[in-house]
Amino acid sequence: MSEATPEGVQSPMILSIEWGRMEIARLGVGKDFMLYPGGGKPWDWRESGTEHDPGIQPSDVQYLIDRGAELIVLSLGMERRLRIDPATIELLERLDIPYRAAETSEAVALYNESIPSVQVGGLFHSTC
Repeated sequence: MSEATPEGVQSPMILSIEWGRMEIARLGVGKDFMLYPGGGKPWDWRESGTEHDPGIQPSDVQYLIDRGAELIVLSLGMERRLRIDPATIELLERLDIPYRAAETSEAVALYNESIPSVQVGGLFHSTC
């Protein structure tokens, strides 16, 4: 069952990012986050089996899509050590969902810039 977010509900702004710490509007402070239109939560890699290699799992991205994300921003870590599982890319392409992947600081900028114009979701890793 989809938990789509109503039109016009914006994703929370990322207020600050530094090594191991992110501050998110309406959500507070944490290390890694899953953000989507209308909300977000800490990103617990254990829930999906995400590891640096093979990388971000399809279920992580599906979670954002189910909550109304129409553009996905994937952070690769501050040192670009987090990969994206090829199955995740296949899912995004099959569903025709645009995505951007970048070093975490760049990903934060892309995400924040997208908030006013599109229902954006993102996965953010604040360390390596």
